[in-house]
Amino acid sequence: MGFIKNIVKSQLVDVIEWLDNTSNTMVYRYGTEGKQIMMGAQLTVRESQVAVFVNEGEIADVFGPGRYELSTQNMPIMTALKSWKYGFNSPFKAEVYFVNTKQFRDCKWGTTNPVMMRDSEFGMIRIRAFGIYSFRVSDVVTFLKEVFGTNNYFTVEEVEGQIKRTVVSTLSDAIAESRIPALDLAANYEELSQTSLAIISPKIKDLGLELVSFVIENISLPEEVEKTMDKRTSMGVLGDLNKYTQYQAAEAMRDAANAPGSNMAGMGVGMGAAAMMGQMFTQSMQNTSTSNAPVNQNPSKQCVSCGETIDFNARFCSSCGAEQGPRKCLNCGNNIQANSKFCANCGQKLN
Repeated sequence: MGFIKNIVKSQLVDVIEWLDNTSNTMVYRYGTEGKQIMMGAQLTVRESQVAVFVNEGEIADVFGPGRYELSTQNMPIMTALKSWKYGFNSPFKAEVYFVNTKQFRDCKWGTTNPVMMRDSEFGMIRIRAFGIYSFRVSDVVTFLKEVFGTNNYFTVEEVEGQIKRTVVSTLSDAIAESRIPALDLAANYEELSQTSLAIISPKIKDLGLELVSFVIENISLPEEVEKTMDKRTSMGVLGDLNKYTQYQAAEAMRDAANAPGSNMAGMGVGMGAAAMMGQMFTQSMQNTSTSNAPVNQNPSKQCVSCGETIDFNARFCSSCGAEQGPRKCLNCGNNIQANSKFCANCGQKLN
């Protein structure tokens, strides 16, 4: 008789709890195979846990953190499903799932293939990015229906793939909405992370999940764009011609020193070439300035009577009407006959 009593007792569950000793378990099904749960059994649900009772494939009662004594009074849905009469307490069968609602942190994401981005300066470019994110189960019932199914055990790795694909597919939209130029992306990781978080969160809400944080650690630009950035940085050192010449001289000295069999003569040639380049550039600028200087096409002289400035070839003053003296060469002062193109004394070309 005692043996039979022990067998019956071994088939009954009077304490239900789950001690999670892992860091990546999202759902754990309590082992009640072949056993029945006693009415009056103790249920312990710890912080960051939710216990869900499932009867014949249908979700019944949900318990948040706390300690419960199972009865028809605190299990209204299960009571309705079992059609228990008032005061009728008997063992029953049900599946019990513990869902972990804590934050799952330091989950990594990255772009397997480049993401296309339209930039106002460089046009269409391809970028790569990576970072971390954290998430948690926000709607236990929805998560069990849409994601978990009937497994005994469910880990973070089984849902990470879905989240990562959602992140990558919406990253280009987040960058486009932020309107941040490609050259300024590195200085705006925080703003871009917040924009991405706002776009991605609604897309995983239908799975019963919540994206708690999203961090962009790095965005790598194409090699051509990075070279352009390097050139602009180098040009910032130049500033003016003197700095440019010094920069070229320093580069020539470095190249000469690193060249096989380098000597002072080689260094001198490099420095001379750099200095010559600077001088040629200076002369070019001076010639340009000279060629662009305005030329006086209308030489003038003063009236012999009133002193008013008049055209050099004028025979009468436009101010007082006085007749002017004979025309003189500007080079030697010799009198010039009318309509002469060259001075008869010195050969100076006349205007």
